Amino acid sequence: MLKEKTLDYARASVGDLARALERREVSAIELFDEAVRAIEAKDGPINAVVVRDFDRAREAAKAADAALARGESRPLLGVPMTVKDSHHTAGLPTTWGLAPFKDWTPSADSVGVSRLKAAGAVILGKTNIPPNLGDWQAANPIYGRTNNPHDRSRSPGGSSGGGAAAVAAGMVPLEFGSDIGGSIRVPAHFCGVFGHKPTFELIPTAGHAPPPIDVSGQPVEFGVVGPIARTAADLDRALTCLAGPHGDAAAALRLALPAPRAFALKDFRVLVLTDHPLVETDEAVRAPIERLANQLADLGASVSHDTPLLPDLVAAHTLYMSMLGAIMNRGAPGAPPSIDAVAWMNGLDTIVGNRRLWRALFAEHDVVLAPPFGVPAFPHNDRKWEERTLEVNGRQTPYGAQIGWPGIAAFAGLPATCAPIARTASGLPTGVQIIGPFLEDRTPIAFAGQLERELGLTAILPG
Repeated sequence: MLKEKTLDYARASVGDLARALERREVSAIELFDEAVRAIEAKDGPINAVVVRDFDRAREAAKAADAALARGESRPLLGVPMTVKDSHHTAGLPTTWGLAPFKDWTPSADSVGVSRLKAAGAVILGKTNIPPNLGDWQAANPIYGRTNNPHDRSRSPGGSSGGGAAAVAAGMVPLEFGSDIGGSIRVPAHFCGVFGHKPTFELIPTAGHAPPPIDVSGQPVEFGVVGPIARTAADLDRALTCLAGPHGDAAAALRLALPAPRAFALKDFRVLVLTDHPLVETDEAVRAPIERLANQLADLGASVSHDTPLLPDLVAAHTLYMSMLGAIMNRGAPGAPPSIDAVAWMNGLDTIVGNRRLWRALFAEHDVVLAPPFGVPAFPHNDRKWEERTLEVNGRQTPYGAQIGWPGIAAFAGLPATCAPIARTASGLPTGVQIIGPFLEDRTPIAFAGQLERELGLTAILPG
């Protein structure tokens, strides 16, 4: 155990741990030992950390202690964390949940993993996913199923489900995930933690690709990589470590993210969307967002529920699904025909136009609040995708339709932070998706941070 119980490791933030390390109140090897104890004690029934790299992590922790003793200071120096299976990590399997790649091991780290290591992170292992990252669950034929730590009969979300479960359960304070259709935001919503989908291409995705696909660095449309944590400040700390140009672009480009648009909730201009023309939304998710909107208005924030500036959600969703289908089917044997090259190029033009419409909206609003997903964590479901349904307000609705909520930000490449805001009557967490302007990632993260500080809406952890 930690000396004199100076820290509650299972609930501590990355910032808490980093400050304790810098003050020499705790050592990196002590944090490593505590993390290993937490994983070994808790992960059996949850099955989140499916690849464990404790020997190399122990050496990294010793190296961090030596660096701290020399007076070095790095944002994650000595902090334990995990990374999603899909990130190439030298010497560890990268399976993407696909049985043919059970033993495939990359020889080099992804750009994101290498940046985390350079920031001093102690990477303990890799977390579970669905096959090809294609589900809001985390179960595959190699590692089995990950269970939600709040209710093991339910999904932790996906595809970064193992990581969100590990953070919520107190195994690690930080996870490196990815998101193309809600894969960071949905797990954060289901598990009661914070997650950030960054602006498209803000964090390099080189090295985040299934084994048969070249990882030279060409980004996949809509696909991003980003952090999951127990506080909004930790999302910002991780973003600082991960963001910025890579490869040829780094020779000339430098990152200068804008500061948050506001620093108090009363100063934000907020648009609230709780209705989507294509998606059913359960009252267990909708009602907390509406209550939050009322609280914001009481604090003095400008709160709107409609605007003529909102882009056509149906048109955007239709094209998003067409292009996403081509991406997800790439290289899959027997996959259905994808859209042709002309349609793809026209789609890219439409994305630029859609982003322009959002820019006009964000001239009048600072953030958009929406559900991350239409229901809280749902029971495990092994049926074929097209046969699945979700119960929404007492009715069975199509499973796949729920991609409409996370797809709003994904299609335009906008940053979106998921923050926990409530528990359902049965104790399940629910969250809010905070969508911000393109390349203004610090605005939705700062808004999430003010929800913590001003309204006490902190991570909703089990137990």
